[in-house]
Amino acid sequence: MENIIFMIAREIHLKRLRVLKDQDLIKVITGVRRCGKSTLLEAFRNELLESGVHVDNIVFFNFEERENIKFNDWTVLYDEILSKIKPNQKNYVFLDEIQLIADFERLVDSLFVKKNIDLYITGSDAYLLSSESATLLTGRYIVINLHPFSFAEYTLAFAEERNTDRLFRQFLNNSSFPEAVNLSKTAPELVNDYSQSIYDTVIEKDIIKRHKLRKFDNLQRIIEFLFDSVGSLVSPTNIAGQLNKNSDKKISHNTIIKLIDYLTEAYILYVVPRYDIKGKELLLTNEKYYVVDLGLKNITQTDK
Repeated sequence: MENIIFMIAREIHLKRLRVLKDQDLIKVITGVRRCGKSTLLEAFRNELLESGVHVDNIVFFNFEERENIKFNDWTVLYDEILSKIKPNQKNYVFLDEIQLIADFERLVDSLFVKKNIDLYITGSDAYLLSSESATLLTGRYIVINLHPFSFAEYTLAFAEERNTDRLFRQFLNNSSFPEAVNLSKTAPELVNDYSQSIYDTVIEKDIIKRHKLRKFDNLQRIIEFLFDSVGSLVSPTNIAGQLNKNSDKKISHNTIIKLIDYLTEAYILYVVPRYDIKGKELLLTNEKYYVVDLGLKNITQTDK
């Protein structure tokens, strides 16, 4: 069976990339791990080749690949990229999972000032756009935030299903990560295992390892609470009240704020702030949180 990941074009995002092509901006594609950022870059690279751009004018690095681990010094990587650039010609540079490179901001800034480079970068961490990282890039980038498949994209993988209501229920109960959708067509018994691997990787690498957390207990309690409260108004205060009730393991208001920030930075959760229409002021006390993929919510509930 043909791999359906490559049959489902992320047309909305590809359209934006086409418009942004050759614009004097860094194109930043962000999103949770395995949501399709690399595939999107590859699809756009293929479009460039089909439009007549020569293969030698495209430089592509995926920093999750074993052969690129050696680039632990941004200056060495910079020299390597420049050695591949064709002078006096337009070059397209794709840097996938750039946050894995130390001081990547300096690398990106140094490449951006080269007038013959059109630069595209991806990352699985909101750290890419955090205040300390964006200092060098302010006003120079535009963000494309990628998610797992939308329902419209999901339906393309199940064109044989004519009952939209049934398909939507399926969408709500299963993962919409591209490879999870692929597995659901070929080996559905592996979908939960795959979703679990994504969850474990994000928690371990993007939160625990990066932030040097010594204990996982508090983070796990926050995750379970917020996953059970998707779409409900919550605040650090009422989270603390619920978690500390009848528990010997007390968790502070500040710790809750910090851990929620880590979860949103890793794109596991998205926050929807409450807006006071009458007073036209943003109320910081109550917000709604949504999980990036319902498959992640479902596997954590299964584990209970």
